[in-house]
Amino acid sequence: MKTIKSIGELESLYPPTKERAKLKQMSALDKHMRNFISKSPFAVISTKGADGLGDVSPRGGDPGFALVVDELTIALPDWPGNNRLDNLKNIIDHPGIGLMFMIPGVNETLRVNGLASIVVDASFLAQFETRGKLPRSVILIDIKEAYLHCAKAIVRSGLWLDENKIERSELPTLGQMIKDQVGMSEEPESQEEMERRQAKSLY
Repeated sequence: MKTIKSIGELESLYPPTKERAKLKQMSALDKHMRNFISKSPFAVISTKGADGLGDVSPRGGDPGFALVVDELTIALPDWPGNNRLDNLKNIIDHPGIGLMFMIPGVNETLRVNGLASIVVDASFLAQFETRGKLPRSVILIDIKEAYLHCAKAIVRSGLWLDENKIERSELPTLGQMIKDQVGMSEEPESQEEMERRQAKSLY
């Protein structure tokens, strides 16, 4: 199987980058980017581990759950998850981070790249109090690059179209899939039980 070994080979396969695609990359958040983040309830973060492998992880909350501290800084609260801490551990080894903000129904996305640190100051965490709970930590991102991404991938996928939604029952429950993967002997919780449990521990 033929593979690409150099940037020159890669660039020869594609037409030149359009000037607008180059110019749209900014080193700080402008008013449109800040507005986008204020309306976004969901983001995907990407980090690199000590083993050289990449990690991606979803993050979500009420619209604007990510706080724009200023034009060069975003703060992302870390709410309860599976406690693997993959991305947090990665940040300690390699602070580089990428984020993609999404808004349901909007085909464009916002991409942000920067350097991350993990903040645990009580006074800072207090800004993120939600339903009487505080995050254990906050990921603070020092922005280096930010740009709005075109809609083609979302349009091709039909991500937000009602006709593309599937019933959850078309997949096994998460509990069943994990049981099959790891060989657990006990019966997995039902989808309804899992959703009730998760609803109690979102924050």
